[in-house]
Amino acid sequence: MPRLSVERLNELAAAALQRAGAAPAMARTTAAALVAAEAQGLGSHGLARVAQYAGHLRHGRVNGSAQPTVVRAKAAACLVDADDGLAFPACALAVAEAIARARAAGAAFAGVTRSHHFGAAAWHLEPVAAAGMVGLAFGNSPAAMPAWGGKRAIFGTNPIAAVFPRRDAPPLTIDLSLSEVARGKLMVAARDGKAIPPGWALDRDGNPTTDPKAGLDGMMLPAGGVKGAMLALMVELICCALTGASFGFEADSFFTDKGNRPRIGQAFVVIDPDAVGGSDVFHERIETLVATMLLDPGVRLPGQRRVELARRAAADGIEVPAQLLAQLEALAG
Repeated sequence: MPRLSVERLNELAAAALQRAGAAPAMARTTAAALVAAEAQGLGSHGLARVAQYAGHLRHGRVNGSAQPTVVRAKAAACLVDADDGLAFPACALAVAEAIARARAAGAAFAGVTRSHHFGAAAWHLEPVAAAGMVGLAFGNSPAAMPAWGGKRAIFGTNPIAAVFPRRDAPPLTIDLSLSEVARGKLMVAARDGKAIPPGWALDRDGNPTTDPKAGLDGMMLPAGGVKGAMLALMVELICCALTGASFGFEADSFFTDKGNRPRIGQAFVVIDPDAVGGSDVFHERIETLVATMLLDPGVRLPGQRRVELARRAAADGIEVPAQLLAQLEALAG
C-alpha cells in the first residue's frame, strides 16, 4: 500500500477540491481537516470524503466561493452563516468567536447555519483545548435515523464531541455519532466491497442488512436504542432550532453528487474553567479522575489512540489504498 507524507496528502486533497471549484483558502482548510482525520485512523471522515465534496462542488451543492460571516451576536453568543460553503472555514470562525467570547464572558455559544458536512467533530475543538478551555461540539446531518418508534428517517447521525484540556498530557477527547456507527463507515465498506456487521443498519424497507449499499439507501440504527434517538433529537434542536439551519429530513443525502444544498447546522460551546471552579481546581479534578481510571490496566483514555496515530503519521506518513490514491490524483489533475 502506498505511503505518503501528511504534507503531500494535504497538497493532493487541496488541489482536488480547488479543481472542483473551492476557493484556495476553503480547499486548504478542508484538506487539512480530512488529512488529519485520516492520520488519526478515521478513514470514514478522511480522504474518502474528498471525492464526495468535489462532486458536491461540481454539481452546485456547495458554494465554492463562500465567505462565512458572523450575522448575529450578543455578548456570549453568535451565529455564523456558512454561505452554503464547505463547513470547515465557517466552523473555524465559529470556534474562534466562541473562544474569544468565553474569555470575556466565561462561557460562549456559537452556532453555524447554511453549512455542510463538518467531518470529525472533535477536530474543531483542538483550538479550544489549546486555549485551556472545555469545548463541546454538535452537528446534524441528512436524515439517516427514524424517531423512536417511527419508520421514516428524520434525524441525522448527529455527532457530538467534547474536549477537556490537561496540563502535561494530551486532552481528553470524546467523539461519537449517535448512530450505532458513523454512516461514513458504510461508505468505506461499500467502497471496499465488504459486508457490515448486523445491528448497524436497516435497508429501505426497514429490514436488518449486512449490505453497506443497502444500509446507505436505508437507515442507521441509533446507538443505545431509545436513548440514542433522544440524544439525536436534542442535537437536531440545538443545531437547527437555535440557528435556523435545515433539519436532517430537509437535506438531501451526502452520498449523492446531485441534490439540494444541505444547509445543516453546527454548534459549539466553550467554557473557561477560570470562570467556574478555577483552572487549578479543574486540572486537579481532571487528573484525580484520570489516575483513578488508569488503576485498571485495561482502560484507554479517550482520544489517546488518535494522538498516537497522528504522531506516527507525522513521522512516517500515511498508508493510502492504491485505489483511493489513484482517485485523489485524478481529481487533483
